[in-house]
Amino acid sequence: MEKSDKYQPDPSLNRIARALDQRERDNLSAMATINTAGTRRRIEPALESGYRQPFSVDTDRLLHSLAYTRYIDKTQVFYLIENDHITHRVLHVQLVSKIARTIGRFLRLNEDLIEAIALGHDIGHTPFGHDGEKILSNLCQVHNIGHFHHSVQSVQFLDRVERKGKGWNLCLQTLDGIMCHDGEIHNMRLAPQRDKTFDDLENEMQAKKDTQVPLIPMTMEGCVVRMTDTIAYIGRDIEDAIRLGIIDRSDLPVQSVERLGRTNGTIVFNLVSDIIANSSDKPYITFSPEVSDALHLLKRFNLERIYMNPAMKKHLGTIEELFRILFEQYLADLEKENRSSAVFSQFLKDMSSEYINRHSHQEIVRDFISGMTDQYFLRQCPEALRPKPLVR
Repeated sequence: MEKSDKYQPDPSLNRIARALDQRERDNLSAMATINTAGTRRRIEPALESGYRQPFSVDTDRLLHSLAYTRYIDKTQVFYLIENDHITHRVLHVQLVSKIARTIGRFLRLNEDLIEAIALGHDIGHTPFGHDGEKILSNLCQVHNIGHFHHSVQSVQFLDRVERKGKGWNLCLQTLDGIMCHDGEIHNMRLAPQRDKTFDDLENEMQAKKDTQVPLIPMTMEGCVVRMTDTIAYIGRDIEDAIRLGIIDRSDLPVQSVERLGRTNGTIVFNLVSDIIANSSDKPYITFSPEVSDALHLLKRFNLERIYMNPAMKKHLGTIEELFRILFEQYLADLEKENRSSAVFSQFLKDMSSEYINRHSHQEIVRDFISGMTDQYFLRQCPEALRPKPLVR
């Protein structure tokens, strides 16, 4: 295409974008993060002069990422089970996005930023859910590259692996919210830790790998997504567990049922209503003490009766051995420069020299394995060792 043929934005569209920016300043809460505050590592002139708002651009880039596509076959909780109605990671992030945007609308926060954080928050998850994450973390520590956390790995993918190592150049506020989502940690109240920089992001990523330090989002929108992560999975996991015959609805703790209800829809409604009622016009996001206690109790129930249930761990030993086999095999392939290996032919093919030069062999293997879907992971394993899924 000749230079003169390049698309030039219609000036009227730019005026519309500026009007949207002004509408945000007029209508959003003083605690909200407006789009004009979005900060990228690299300035992109086309975006600076264009009509799309920064956090909306981030959402588009996430949706078009290869990692987002792989959500479709990433375990949420229940793996190696043949049942078409069990939640997968792709549905979970959509639920987080929808619920968090509902909260953000009532609190007059930036729904574009909320959507970007929500859709990207689990990009770094391994195959086979949190069990896979723990297994890969142990292997990473054995190989001296620190703890593995899917939240940190999400930023790693979006910033350094995607687009053949170029990354998507997402806004700091989006990356920070993704890294700090920590939905497994129980908080009654979250207040943003504002004024972070990209240097702070780097330091927090390293600290998380070294010491597992808890992190706080820099925006109210990030705080909303972190709280919503729990809201989206707590009742949904219960429904899935009941569908699979792992628990009965009558098993739910009475104190939680009295405050939150006994079905996913009621639990979500009551948690969302409580956050909106208690966080309106506040510089923090909070549950009431009573609802926070009921939610904490329900999280403990899920941990003991669902996530740690022996019925869920039938294939754990096999999965752990397969992770070890693949990690050691890919590491050996890199060291021997075995170009026929999938780590070369499917992961490093056309990868930028910047990525290859900045990462050790162990880190490359970590990135390759963590990005796999469940089925792709199994296809890389010796067929005789692949576990057979349960039919429920």
